[in-house]
Amino acid sequence: MKPERFTIAIDDHVIDDMKSRIAATRFPPAIPGMGWEYGFNPEYLRDLADEWGSLYDWRAAEARINEFAHYRVTIDDVPIHFIREPGKGPRPIPLILTHGWPWTFWDMQKVIRPLADPAAFGGDPADAFEVVVPSLPGFGFSTPVPRTGVSSDTAATLWHRLMTEVLAFPRFAAAGGDWGARVTAQLGHKFASSLYGIHTVGTIPLDLFNGERYWDITSALVPHDAPEEIRKVMLPWLKRIVSHVAVQSIEPQTLSYAMHDSPVGMLAWLMQRRRDWGDTDGDIESMFPREHLLTTATIYWVTESFASAARYYADAALHPWVPAHNRSPRIEAPTGITFLGFENPPGITTENRVAAFTGSPLAKNYNLHFVNAYPSGGHFAHYENPEACIADIRSTFRNLR
Repeated sequence: MKPERFTIAIDDHVIDDMKSRIAATRFPPAIPGMGWEYGFNPEYLRDLADEWGSLYDWRAAEARINEFAHYRVTIDDVPIHFIREPGKGPRPIPLILTHGWPWTFWDMQKVIRPLADPAAFGGDPADAFEVVVPSLPGFGFSTPVPRTGVSSDTAATLWHRLMTEVLAFPRFAAAGGDWGARVTAQLGHKFASSLYGIHTVGTIPLDLFNGERYWDITSALVPHDAPEEIRKVMLPWLKRIVSHVAVQSIEPQTLSYAMHDSPVGMLAWLMQRRRDWGDTDGDIESMFPREHLLTTATIYWVTESFASAARYYADAALHPWVPAHNRSPRIEAPTGITFLGFENPPGITTENRVAAFTGSPLAKNYNLHFVNAYPSGGHFAHYENPEACIADIRSTFRNLR
């Protein structure tokens, strides 16, 4: 399990094929004036696809990505790609930073160097980390995965082996968002003795997909017998996440036939989440530059990773989470949690977010060390509000080193 340096260099024929498929896209008939109420706006999609197939420069993006040091290693027959950025300070501690769906490792680009070299960004060198940013198994360049059943619990075990065996760190810190928050929480549950602590943006219960209606996120968060006043405000809020959870939990492979054949179809599915989950106020490019949107889609396309990434939802249900212990708190590693405003449920504000969480039953699952909230930022936290993530990761681990 010796990691090897890895340079991203996609063959020309892969890029040429992608562009020819974009040019040959057969768009569905559109009704004049159709907005976003039926899904991804057709006029905006055509414009975005036109740029992707003509003006977008993958080679320039590839060069920027390759400014970081990339590695690959195989653990338990699973290929793992990761960036490693050396820490610059008196005693950097290792930190593994995990993305979610439909992110890629590249959504962490804004936080890597400030965490590794705080002094270069106006911070205290005593807060330095040795930063490791992997692609989740089945995402991006951590492909192809050789089997089904590889999901967030598998990733946590692979991360533990990566950090303690491959990279030989006796202890390490862990952080992440979305699926990365669940991977990180599982590390804090199963491998607490190997950790300085963990930091997550938001919380995802480890047993979220264990229920009999795992495909219906509304049943977990808003039970059918919930009071009408709660259902009235929560169900519209949850509409933005139910479609992908249902399809990707039940039949991700069926969806993947279209996504692996049509770059534009895949682009629409991925970018609908950017618009709806990011702190965009409906204007996707107010938060995510077009170049970043198209780089994200290109990484999914050229690595043929949509199917294995989408399968995380089904595998979480088909291979339910099993506790490693029955102690309390469930997540024993010291935990820092950051909440960003656009992810707040209705009725929860930045001012009352910390109190609402720490007073909830969910908080009892954690060995809470630090909790904070910010008004801005959404699902793609480390890209949308990197300053908050950097500050709170530093604060979480400052007294845990």
